[in-house]
Amino acid sequence: MKTEPRLGVDFGRVIHGGLLPPGDDDTVFLDGSFEQALASPATEGVYEVLPGLIEVFGGRAWIISKCGQRVRRRTLAWLDHHDFYARTGLPRGNVRFCRKREEKAAICRELGITHMIDDRLDVHRAIRGIVPHGYLFGPGEGLAEGSGDDLEGVRHIPDWPSAELIVRDIPAEPGRSATRRSR
Repeated sequence: MKTEPRLGVDFGRVIHGGLLPPGDDDTVFLDGSFEQALASPATEGVYEVLPGLIEVFGGRAWIISKCGQRVRRRTLAWLDHHDFYARTGLPRGNVRFCRKREEKAAICRELGITHMIDDRLDVHRAIRGIVPHGYLFGPGEGLAEGSGDDLEGVRHIPDWPSAELIVRDIPAEPGRSATRRSR
């Protein structure tokens, strides 16, 4: 049975708050006022690249984020405030949350995610064997060759313009070219 390509994208430090150095948090979003969180910007390049990726995946894309109830409310409000669904083509119901990073593996299995963009190596370790194409977003520390960490299938994408390489990893569907580039 052939699986349709499906994209998963983390929210914090990928869609929002990236490209922060590892270990840094987006303190405005996490600890600032609700108004400051809403006013905080998306990661540079997300609106130029993600809509094309979602289109190539035929709308089969989800935000998969680890957070508590307070940050969940802020995330959903931020997505609405920034007109994220209309600007990217992500279906409104395609946002999933979990309380622990390793729980992203169960969500990826349930949704049939084939390609996952996340900034955390521990998430990529958790989804190994479930998601065939992983993309470590951001600085990429810890993904060095010879590090002793077997993260086969995980590729480094330092920023959103680099995420266009994901298109090359999508198998062509009958009657459609897999070489379509994102906007």
